Amino acid sequence: MAELHELSAVALRNSLRTGEISSAEATAHFLARIEEQNPLLGAFVTVTAEQAMKSARAADSLFARNLPEELPLLHGMPLAFKDLTDVAGIVTTHGSAALDHKPAVTDSPLVALLKETGVVSLGKTQVPEFGLTAYSENRVAPPSRNPYALSRSSGGSSGGSAAAVAAGLLPFAPGTDGGGSIRIPAAACGLVGLKPGRGLVPAGESLGDPGRLVVAGPLARSAADAALMMDALVPAGSAEGSYLASVEHEPPRLRIGVTLDSPWQGTFPFTPDQEAMDALRAGEKLLEGAGHSLSEAAVRYDNRYPDAFTTAWTAAVGAARISPHREALLAPLTRTFRRRAQQRSSAKLNEALAFLRQFERDTVTQYAQWDLLLMPALAQTPRPVGWFTGASHGNSPWPSAQWAGDADGDYRKQCEFAPWSSMVNVCGLPAISIPVHWTGGPPGEGLPMGVQLVGPLGSETLLLQVARQLSF
Repeated sequence: MAELHELSAVALRNSLRTGEISSAEATAHFLARIEEQNPLLGAFVTVTAEQAMKSARAADSLFARNLPEELPLLHGMPLAFKDLTDVAGIVTTHGSAALDHKPAVTDSPLVALLKETGVVSLGKTQVPEFGLTAYSENRVAPPSRNPYALSRSSGGSSGGSAAAVAAGLLPFAPGTDGGGSIRIPAAACGLVGLKPGRGLVPAGESLGDPGRLVVAGPLARSAADAALMMDALVPAGSAEGSYLASVEHEPPRLRIGVTLDSPWQGTFPFTPDQEAMDALRAGEKLLEGAGHSLSEAAVRYDNRYPDAFTTAWTAAVGAARISPHREALLAPLTRTFRRRAQQRSSAKLNEALAFLRQFERDTVTQYAQWDLLLMPALAQTPRPVGWFTGASHGNSPWPSAQWAGDADGDYRKQCEFAPWSSMVNVCGLPAISIPVHWTGGPPGEGLPMGVQLVGPLGSETLLLQVARQLSF
């Protein structure tokens, strides 16, 4: 019989609902996995084992009093939340040593929603400081590492959650995505990562978002598992019914535009690594094999985008309540962008936000020529831990690591690493990262590489259906 962590999220959910497996049994199993593997992986910042077992026993008591069909959708399912997301009674560090780490008073809307579906929270997962970066390293706890190569990053900002799912410490997990924060770690860790369209799911993060960039979505090992979480996140389901039921249906034959164009390439010229191009070719082959029609897509982006996006993306950190005497505890990138945000006038922010709305209209109009847009998920393989910051780290926790302090160099590296992510948030569109290639050859050997598909508003079901076709 398969170990519990080897079961799909769908199979584990079904076993919990039939009573074949108890929630206490599942929770204890995953807590043991975390205890064994997290010291090297760095996926979890906080493990709430006692509370988790109490919740699991309550779930088992509920099972004893109800018929299976009366149980909530995710009855007894273990998962965890990013350490940017408030869980009542648990500290939210926001990945920052500059904040007082006090327990949250209430659950965020995302946590409240998922608790209503019956989940058991095992703790909080690693994030970058304030969720600002494409890697999950900070001065609070050890960096989140890639399960397929511990010297490599798991991406960010949902990096701890992605590492936990990929390593079998969780069956699946919710992430949040304001500039690629689901899709980047999903690609780095060989997972399916879906960013839903704007407004479909509560964001779950507790800092401001003037650009309306952030949305919550699933990190999962398959399209079906991602669909199950979408059914929990969007209780009304998709237009066709539940996401899980719909994902098994074949999508229509689609016109898919293939592009390498990025709104960052004018400011930060980049050349995709060969591994990224190999992943793109693999994705093209799988899509054509499924009957879809592919053609080259030339997309024109306004060269004012990088400055406007950066202005909107960093506005919240400028407003964060941090005591002046603790500013020095911020990471160099955070400190630099916080200072710039505070020096920026409100008129400048409003100008950037107005530009981004026009950028959205222009880009969505161009994308509408195709049913979906295809591009690599990342331009490079998962980067070494410490690569973006120039930190010397070894296996030490970040509080003792040395940071080089080149904020602009760090930011440039991120934009070159993930140049096809943030514009999707600006446009409010759904997008999905799908693993299609391994640098070592067969699946599971080397490093995972993925492709990204971007669809029109309301295409979450379609993206999941196509992701299922590309499973390999």
